[in-house]
Parts: sequence; structure tokens; C-alpha cells
Amino acid sequence: MTEKLSDTARTTILAPLLDNGWEMVAGRDAIHKTYVFEDFCEAFAWMTRAALWAEKWNHHPEWSNVYKTVEVTLSTHDVGGLSSLDAKLARKLDSL
Repeated sequence: MTEKLSDTARTTILAPLLDNGWEMVAGRDAIHKTYVFEDFCEAFAWMTRAALWAEKWNHHPEWSNVYKTVEVTLSTHDVGGLSSLDAKLARKLDSL
């Protein structure tokens, strides 16, 4: 079962993500990042690759796409905040 990140885990797990463009969401236990691509096709292709991982891990992002920009917010609704699944998916999204 997935658990909400402890204070210690937050420091260790989230610090590298925050150094790589992820930001804490104000008023919510979630992280957010904006990805900008060359064009719509590149953005949509990235979202397709990301969707395969999200489905495989049964952990789905909140996201939106407008032309070449994809906004992503991650939080684990089952635990009411950030979990290791969010960090795992964030790292994967950054690597795609």
C-alpha cells in the first residue's frame, strides 16, 4: 500500500525534483511542472509515452495540453498528498 511521504522522505525524495523544475503547489500537497515542446505533435507524443507509464503503474497525472505546452500536477489522491509514486512518475516524465 502506498503511504503519504514522511517529512524525512520529503526532504530526500523531493529535493532532486525541485532542483529540476518541479514546484510545490500552493495550498495543496502536490508538485507541478510545465513542459514546453517544439510543437503540438512533440507535446502529444510525449503525453502518449507518459500515459503508457502512468497506466502501467496505475498512477495517473493531472495534466492539460495547450498547443506545445503540457502542465502536469502530481499527487496521490488515495493518501491525500504526495507519495513515492509521485516522485517515481515525476522522474519518469523528466526522462521521456
